[in-house]
Amino acid sequence: MLVMFRATLAGSVIGATMTASVVLAAVDAVPTFNVEPSCQAAARQASSPDYFSVCRNSELRARDQMQQQWPQLNAADKAQCVPAATVGGNPTYTELLTCLEMARDLRQLRGKGQPSTTGQGVK
Repeated sequence: MLVMFRATLAGSVIGATMTASVVLAAVDAVPTFNVEPSCQAAARQASSPDYFSVCRNSELRARDQMQQQWPQLNAADKAQCVPAATVGGNPTYTELLTCLEMARDLRQLRGKGQPSTTGQGVK
């Protein structure tokens, strides 16, 4: 029984390690998103056919900005934000860029000793 538990635990650890490696490897480059469905939906909500072009151009600018910053971005932030941006099925570069910027800003605040909340008030 103990041997089976150890084998199961070892298999779980190996599987988790492999999964983490795949996620980190997957964020070595800016991901490729199809932003058209999201921009089409935004244009419908805006009731403006011109908004599709505005949205698409904004997404392309966000992608270009990320491509320039990508090598300097924190690997853990990328590993967290890339999957988070894809939740819901229609990822956008602006969502990903916002997540990465928020993660960076939070790290900077924590590094300066700024108070953070723990769900029980301010530390």
